[in-house]
Amino acid sequence: MTVTVRFAPSPTGLLHVGNARTALLNWLFARQTGGRFLLRIDDTDAARSTRDFENGIYRDLEWLGLTWDATDRQANRLAKYSAAFYRLQAGGHIYPAYETEDELNRQRSLLAARKLPPVYNRASLDPANKAKWEAEGRAPHWRFRLSRTKIQWRDLIRGAVEIDTATMSDPVLVRADGAFLYTLPSVADDIDMTVTHVVRGEDHVTNTAAQIEIFRALGAPEPQFAHHPLLVGAGGEALSKRLGSLSLQQLREDGLEPMAVAAYLAKIGTSDAVEPRATLGELAADCDFAKIGRAPAHFVPEELDALNARTLHILPYAAVRDRLPFRDEAIWNVLRPNLNRLSDAATLAKLVTGPVTPVIEGDLAARAAASLPPEPWDEGTWAAWTAAVSARTGARGRALFHPLRLALTGLEHGPELKKLLPLIRRARVLARLKGETA
Repeated sequence: MTVTVRFAPSPTGLLHVGNARTALLNWLFARQTGGRFLLRIDDTDAARSTRDFENGIYRDLEWLGLTWDATDRQANRLAKYSAAFYRLQAGGHIYPAYETEDELNRQRSLLAARKLPPVYNRASLDPANKAKWEAEGRAPHWRFRLSRTKIQWRDLIRGAVEIDTATMSDPVLVRADGAFLYTLPSVADDIDMTVTHVVRGEDHVTNTAAQIEIFRALGAPEPQFAHHPLLVGAGGEALSKRLGSLSLQQLREDGLEPMAVAAYLAKIGTSDAVEPRATLGELAADCDFAKIGRAPAHFVPEELDALNARTLHILPYAAVRDRLPFRDEAIWNVLRPNLNRLSDAATLAKLVTGPVTPVIEGDLAARAAASLPPEPWDEGTWAAWTAAVSARTGARGRALFHPLRLALTGLEHGPELKKLLPLIRRARVLARLKGETA
């Protein structure tokens, strides 16, 4: 059996980190097992779905490095949903219901006042009610009739799960205007696309019980399920109010590395350490649902920022070459340990190429110029030169190195000078030691 998973986002907004984590876990599992990863655009909500958001999903997933083996849009598959609907209807698994939204809200309020669960009372199954409402000319919506028994499955993350569908309302599959809601298209697509594993957030656990009943009513085996905990903020708060700032688009615009985002989303809430990874293949090799904890995973932007810096520090030149403002591997290797964002490389590269306005403290820089050795230079030049300057001036430690750093770079901190010095070259070093912008 070939493992087949799917990611089915709705194009009704920006792809946020919670969605991205689901997509990533599906993709990593597929690649780790040699399976298939399908992208299915859930655009049955015609009023809210837009092509701009759909294109944004493609762009964000590609930025994250995720590719898909096949894709489709649910708007293209309505005939399949109609066929599934008629099969359920022929089997007596669905029924028309006629209550208005106001009537359903009143029913829920009455149940809440009695401290009872808000379970639909199936009033539409009463022949007298049905006749009355049809005589009024009401258009029905269609509900799936749950078995009101206990549904059990072995979740790959949560373990043994049992949901009593007697505690649930019969789900609406089709609205009065004929539009399909999420539940039936999802099941019909999973059957048609031979999805073997459904990996999604734990907010779908209850939905799963109803969907398992629909799989069975359609005569199809249900897939295996894996429900991962949702993301929360640093203090355990919901992320819903921050989704705009936690969209992949925003993270990309903030200059974060896609591999840092992928490694962070893949590892938070697991037993693995959150560490930089150079490739998605490394993350796929680690993929194991048994490592995912049951507690919510805490998304902390400051942790992601730190991981982003650590990721840059391990990236080879080939991985960033096309995004750099220079074409010199030696410069990259010297600068990368000091980067927080890749955009910092453009600023730090000027330490080599100039112009740098030196900061001169006292007369040490001028006296150091007299001891500057001839080229060629290598990483040993810095130690030899500073030893000579120390012997000439008596300066040691910070009193020696700090004025030289300020003169050569204009900065309090920065790349290792033993590696930087040979790249700056002697003429530019000499000019800076004299206080000249070079």
